[in-house]
Amino acid sequence: MTDLEKAKEIFNNDKFATETTGVEIIEVGNKSAKCFMKITPKHLNAANRVMGGAIFTLADFTYAVASNYNQTKNVTKTSEISFLGQPAGDSLIAEAKVIKDGQTACTYEIMIKDEYNTPVALVISNGIKLKD
Repeated sequence: MTDLEKAKEIFNNDKFATETTGVEIIEVGNKSAKCFMKITPKHLNAANRVMGGAIFTLADFTYAVASNYNQTKNVTKTSEISFLGQPAGDSLIAEAKVIKDGQTACTYEIMIKDEYNTPVALVISNGIKLKD
């Protein structure tokens, strides 16, 4: 079984991200991950634009995969999202990479782009590592 297959099996238990929102893991690496979300009508707000919560869910799930796969488990302590622009097209891709990984805490950057590679949002997430 590949790392991608294992990650998909593990994180399939996150039913909100995978079933309700439709986020899919497309790449997993050492303290990194890339996830995809097809934009559908259920992701739109009353202004017919992608809801910020849907964008944040994609970022949060991508952080969870990058920071927890084959590592000491952690939970988010803080996250800050900066919305950079409205997405164009019908899909979003989030890419998470580690900034710092310490003994008790970690920090990741998650960049969300639309299908034309235009930045949509930037998230910085800080996690606290769980003790066994």
